[in-house]
Amino acid sequence: MSVNLEQRIRDRSCRYGVVGLGYVGLALAAGFARRGIQVLGFDIDDAKVAAVNEGRSYVPDVDDAEVASIVAAGRLEATTDMGRLAEVDVISICVPTPLSKSRDPDLSYVEAALKSVERSLRPGQLIVLESTTYPGMTEEVLKPRLEKRGLVVGEDIWLAFSPERVDPGNHAYGIHNTPKVVGGVDPASTAMAVLFYGIAVDHVVPVGSAAAAEMAKLLENTFRSVNIGLVNEIAQMCDRLGLDVREIVEAASTKPYGFMRFEPGPGLGGHCIPLDPIYLSWKLRRLDFNARFIELATDINIGMPRYLVERVTSALNARSRSVKGSRVLVMGVAYKRDVDDTRESPALEAMRLLLESGAEVVYADPFVDTLSLDDRLFTALDVTPALLADVDCVVVTTDHTDFPWAAVAAHAHLIVDSRGAVDRDRVQHVLWPLSGPAVRGPQASADQTERVFQVPRENQ
Repeated sequence: MSVNLEQRIRDRSCRYGVVGLGYVGLALAAGFARRGIQVLGFDIDDAKVAAVNEGRSYVPDVDDAEVASIVAAGRLEATTDMGRLAEVDVISICVPTPLSKSRDPDLSYVEAALKSVERSLRPGQLIVLESTTYPGMTEEVLKPRLEKRGLVVGEDIWLAFSPERVDPGNHAYGIHNTPKVVGGVDPASTAMAVLFYGIAVDHVVPVGSAAAAEMAKLLENTFRSVNIGLVNEIAQMCDRLGLDVREIVEAASTKPYGFMRFEPGPGLGGHCIPLDPIYLSWKLRRLDFNARFIELATDINIGMPRYLVERVTSALNARSRSVKGSRVLVMGVAYKRDVDDTRESPALEAMRLLLESGAEVVYADPFVDTLSLDDRLFTALDVTPALLADVDCVVVTTDHTDFPWAAVAAHAHLIVDSRGAVDRDRVQHVLWPLSGPAVRGPQASADQTERVFQVPRENQ
């Protein structure tokens, strides 16, 4: 079996199945199809399957023209028929692994994908889990499930974990030039997975086990979560001290060694950074270990939307207005710049808090046309000078490139900028940064005194 699959990988006659055609799965499918591999994509969403088969992309980082080209060449097809998993030689599972309402790992999507793989499993297949999970899941859960049919991992089939490293909106790094970590449940599985990923990835990094690869993924994003939590807490410290945190970060970043720059903001969002550390912390609690750094950073980052809304409240109060009854424009509901992904976006929690306080909330986002929030449907507005002048406060939560930042600086009467997106030198009225004193432009009302905002100690 190993000789047959190895030869099919080497001569690129193997067929590749990708379960889950989201922004990770579609990018992966397209990346291998570009290198001449015949790819079959699987998804339960009829709309996604139809789009792929029509040569259309719904993922910003994968071009329509690219999908149309590889579909026309017969190298990419999509289906909802999970029974066709038996047709492919290599299977990557790329389904979401969100958190439940209790903030525990929700592995239901992996479970559903695994059941489909089990039903169609045959000798000679390589199965790779790419979805983020806790250390040990591939070997402890997937391996015994796949071997229940009498197939031996490492001899009849191969099993590995290789964490996705897709960074939405990053045009410098993609599937081909981002190093790929691979860890099998045994040496034969590692070798087979390394050989396969080498078709599409320039640098494959083998590690000693699937658990090591799982842990590496969690370390990557826990590192970012902890450091973002640190700089977000520094922002709150700076506010107490009457300092602008972005000036402090800029100054510290001039050191050419021993310092890595992280930006403060309204909190964390997306599919990885807010979730991955919690997966690790959850696993370690079952081993009677308290991951204190992780939990502290998570608490700080989760609290940033509330801090932001408190700053909005104080900015409005300084103009003799209350949040209740004020019209607030939230600029950006995607979790990061120039993407359409709203998962775990801190802007959503900020909107909820503003609504709970009685504000009339509207939003703008060039990538998100409509938004359902707590059973309420919102429609994105165009950012025009008239809208900017009409609202009581503009809250910058996502720094999309396409936003008319010059117009925001010129026409908004009150701006609370959590991203440092607005050019302060062009502000005509009043801007409150994430911390420190307000910036007053030449048209700021002389009788309105803007003061340094300090979060009440009991709210920290």
